[in-house]
Amino acid sequence: MSDVIKIKETFPSMRAKGIDQINSIVKGSPKPKPCIQITTKSFSRKQVIILMGNDNIEKFMKNSTIHVTNLNRNLMNAKSEVLVDFICSDLLRVTVITNKVLLSSDLLIIEKYVKNSENIDSSQVDSPHLPQSKFYLKIIGIPFYPYRNLQDCLSSSDVKTVIKQNQIFDNVTLTSKLRVIKVSPKSDMVIIWIDIWDAQSGVKAKGLINWYFNVRRYIMTIRAANTNPGIPQCKNCWKWSHLMFFCKIQDSKCIKCNGPHKSENHCEFGWCCKTNEKTNPPHLETKKGKPCPHFFKCTNC
Repeated sequence: MSDVIKIKETFPSMRAKGIDQINSIVKGSPKPKPCIQITTKSFSRKQVIILMGNDNIEKFMKNSTIHVTNLNRNLMNAKSEVLVDFICSDLLRVTVITNKVLLSSDLLIIEKYVKNSENIDSSQVDSPHLPQSKFYLKIIGIPFYPYRNLQDCLSSSDVKTVIKQNQIFDNVTLTSKLRVIKVSPKSDMVIIWIDIWDAQSGVKAKGLINWYFNVRRYIMTIRAANTNPGIPQCKNCWKWSHLMFFCKIQDSKCIKCNGPHKSENHCEFGWCCKTNEKTNPPHLETKKGKPCPHFFKCTNC
């Protein structure tokens, strides 16, 4: 205590934090070890994720406002306290944002509504699930050309069909599309990268690791893979390192021409798809209903 008083008398304008630092240096007390963050920030549990095909996503999101109203009506009829705030989507999934964490009964209501929606192919709609931890696995032991015809290479859809038919993958939900990549450019073997949703304890992932299953006459092995979450890309401004929910710009950017409009409206607002008679030869307008024929480099390059 006397040391603290002497420091205060020597430096009368110094604050308490500075006095404690000088006192610790004088006494030679060790610095506290920095806190290491070993877990990543996960998604909120107040949402439900529904994996479906691209065609289903486009059809479902056209009437997203109507779907929010109908879902809330169905939840209220079931006397649930959960309400849907809004619906968003990306290339692989539809995400339903809610005011509370959903129960299993609420998930069944949402699943029944989505699969019975108009113009939706229910066979391509997976069961809704809450956000969980992502685990990374790989499947090895199969060649790039597993068929007799060497022109037919292994595709992700072939592997997904086999996985759905195998009992060891029951109750396993994929986080993204399967990736079939050759071991090396000159190799005839492939590695299938598979990411699954699981609890933080990894119960499902531990049950799959070191399991074997057949694909035609080949025996495939499931191994653990190093975590590779990648770098997020914003679907609003198309910049890296942040998600659309944290984007700071107010308008949307086109992924092709970087103009102030959404990518799906590029042919209507993009400068390259409009008539320009001043150029030599004159620039013709892109016909309605046809994709933009022009080439653009990456907006981040």
